[in-house]
Amino acid sequence: MSQTPQKMNTKTLLTDLIAFPTISADSNLRLIEYVRAYLNGHGVESLLFENAEKNKASLLARIGPEPKTGTPAGVILSGHSDVVPVAGQDWSQDPFTLHEADGRLFGRGTCDMKGFIASALAHVPDMLAADLHEPIYLAFSYDEETGCTGVRDMVAHVGAMDVTPRACIVGEPTSMGVINAHKGIRTNVVTIKGASAHSSLPHLGANAIAASARLITKLCDMGERIKTETDQRFFPPHTTFNIGTITGGNAANIVAENASFVFEFRAIPGFDGDAFVAELYDYAQTEVLPDMQKTAPESSITFDQITDVPPLMAQSGSDAETFVMQLARTNEVGTVSYATEAGIFQQTGGVPTVVCGPGSIDQAHRPDEYIDISQLDECDQMMKRLIEALS
Repeated sequence: MSQTPQKMNTKTLLTDLIAFPTISADSNLRLIEYVRAYLNGHGVESLLFENAEKNKASLLARIGPEPKTGTPAGVILSGHSDVVPVAGQDWSQDPFTLHEADGRLFGRGTCDMKGFIASALAHVPDMLAADLHEPIYLAFSYDEETGCTGVRDMVAHVGAMDVTPRACIVGEPTSMGVINAHKGIRTNVVTIKGASAHSSLPHLGANAIAASARLITKLCDMGERIKTETDQRFFPPHTTFNIGTITGGNAANIVAENASFVFEFRAIPGFDGDAFVAELYDYAQTEVLPDMQKTAPESSITFDQITDVPPLMAQSGSDAETFVMQLARTNEVGTVSYATEAGIFQQTGGVPTVVCGPGSIDQAHRPDEYIDISQLDECDQMMKRLIEALS
């Protein structure tokens, strides 16, 4: 693979990026090292934000002048480097070798979301050649697909800068439409510990599966109730919840000592997720657990939050929204029900943020994932307009 400093087009860079199998469970360092070498070849320095195991990293680079005033300045181009697994999917060709057919580029990550990253990198020489009066930041993260965990240290750094950027564009696949709001995600695991006994003497134990059933029934009732709190910009127009997994027990003739289940909810902006979880927790501690402890005082019910991705809140009419609409040549904004890192940039980093990128979300996570070449062309044009606007 080429890491030379000469100018490379979006397709060539995308070919190289797709060849790195950056599935979230694996390291992304080879891709990050490639990007860092490419930037270094153009004289652009970058910062790395490593995970605790030092086998993954996010990258932040600035092109253009360092802002000197207190007024927000600069635009972030944000993308995640990780992709979802391909195991068990019926691909017609190697998912990590770019394949072109019928005006489309096929490969894992083409639309979600290495196409946007490739377009941003392809325009680095143009950014350097322009007389930028505001900087352009490249922010590439890891582990977006598993809870948006890899971007947080980088966003904290951005939020602590003397001059924060005035806009962030998260390049998730939106068919180049501008998205100003999306739902959030929170995922919790509930672990129940009871006491085992012979199934002929169930009163001597405390059945963790039965306790799980009571909690899940309560969740289902709560899920129906929250449908009345609606936001018609979304589909479905309300917060949704799902019970994804449940485990427990050892045998049919043993009272189950242990059980656990995982639930998530995808919240519309403004939904009180803390109150939702607190209601279930209160029910567990005041209704379910006391019944278990009548026969097994050692029983316990614990809640652990494993994912918390904030929603993107609409900032209608903001300078950032208006600016990106001009770049994308659109007079409309929309919403999506999936979550992105945009809410983290907005709420943790304090940067006005929108989502806008090439490709359709309909192709993401599927076998034979692809992006239309015309979409990459549109993204390239947006990059050129961004450079011109900041020059």
